[in-house]
Amino acid sequence: MSTPTAKSEATRELLVSTALRLFRDVGYEKTTMRAIASAANVSTGSAYYYFASKDDLVHELYRSLQEEHRARVLPLLREGQNLGELLRLVLNSGIDVMAPYHDFGSNFISIAIKPSATTSPFGSESAVARARAITLFRQAVTLSRPQPPLAIRDDLPELLWYAYMAVTLFWVYDSSPDQVRTRRLIHQAAPLISKLVILSRLPVVRKIVEDIVQLIRGTRG
Repeated sequence: MSTPTAKSEATRELLVSTALRLFRDVGYEKTTMRAIASAANVSTGSAYYYFASKDDLVHELYRSLQEEHRARVLPLLREGQNLGELLRLVLNSGIDVMAPYHDFGSNFISIAIKPSATTSPFGSESAVARARAITLFRQAVTLSRPQPPLAIRDDLPELLWYAYMAVTLFWVYDSSPDQVRTRRLIHQAAPLISKLVILSRLPVVRKIVEDIVQLIRGTRG
């Protein structure tokens, strides 16, 4: 017999999956909480009990994807691997987790880029989710050998997360079968990023990387 917690979790998952289907089929703006509740065969009051708004449903998707990403990739990360190998694992696992939602990707981008959007991964409302995502890259940096230069080590996980966002954007618009072009990009870009990190020990490259770090810090407000 299902426990109340199990039933609640099932209802939350049903509302999220129903919302995603409606977002994809009729568009985010035209989808209402009442419509989501009706399509999920749940009362409107119950829908609002679990989620205060459509934006909350999108944030719940973030959360569930991140939890799945962490559960999938953390057992694969081993100390002693080079950063390129670890980065490839994190990026590919992220794409694996997002794969079922590829059809929704372009819709989400159109929502998230709006200046007023609370669903943006760069916004203050996503700070907790963003921090958890960056933690994965921090783990990869910590386990990597050789270690990145100390001067950029603390900021590197966030820089790698920005790279992940760029890969995600590429994936959203990748129409190749099973997004094979995105896989090829990850395969080639991960070791390149690792080499650039190691080369940042050199004065000329270090200055460029430090400038990028300062730029990122300046956007934190």
